[in-house]
Amino acid sequence: MSNQTTTHNPHTSITAVVISQNEARTIGQCVAALRKVCDEVLVLDSASTDGTIEICEKLGAKVLQQEWLGYSQTKNVGNEMASNDWILSIDSDEVLSEDLIESLKNLQPETGKVYALDRITEYEGKWVRHSGWYPEWKFRLFNRREVSWQGDFVHETLRIPADYLEVKLQGKLFHYSFKDAEDHLRRLEKYARLGAEEQFAKGKKVTFIKRWFAPGARFVRGFFIKKGFLDGRVGWLICKREAAMVRLRYHILKELWKEK
Repeated sequence: MSNQTTTHNPHTSITAVVISQNEARTIGQCVAALRKVCDEVLVLDSASTDGTIEICEKLGAKVLQQEWLGYSQTKNVGNEMASNDWILSIDSDEVLSEDLIESLKNLQPETGKVYALDRITEYEGKWVRHSGWYPEWKFRLFNRREVSWQGDFVHETLRIPADYLEVKLQGKLFHYSFKDAEDHLRRLEKYARLGAEEQFAKGKKVTFIKRWFAPGARFVRGFFIKKGFLDGRVGWLICKREAAMVRLRYHILKELWKEK
């Protein structure tokens, strides 16, 4: 496949920063969309073996081998390596919609602002519009001179100056997060462990109330308060499994304290 012609805002150059590891399933769509709006697509890859690197290079992305340092640190390394100050931070399982591409083409980013994308997640062939998964605005376009990633474990967030304006862009950011239900379970187990390690590092311990009531509270929040029931069977599965993840996180946290 030949490289696509890059079309971008003539006034401000943007670098897309993507972190990847064995994401051949979605990385092609991800990079192809980014090439339409970014002058540079920089992929930091952590030892992929499934063809991810070859796909990125064929589409014209610059691929750098990068040891995995955690979400925030790895993304910040990419920001530092970028040729431009304006960064569009996209995960390797996310794809810009055509409407979002048009919004970005017509945008002139301004200092003192960060830009949020309207992310929606696909699960078992269905777009999840409730269950605590949507709406989900993600701040992804920013100036690296003023904004950076923070967080040592799974929940990386942007450190944004207090006086910055937050702007929402039109168009969807499609999130193809899970290959199948089993992949979802594997991810939840990973997040449970990372979450437990984060709480352990902060010195937090398991209380009786949290261990026995937090899982149920998570289910009620997602299925009833966040209207997961409107997502049907998919909503039921999501809320049930996230409750199980909370239970597992506190179990792992308890074991970490036992080991100590």
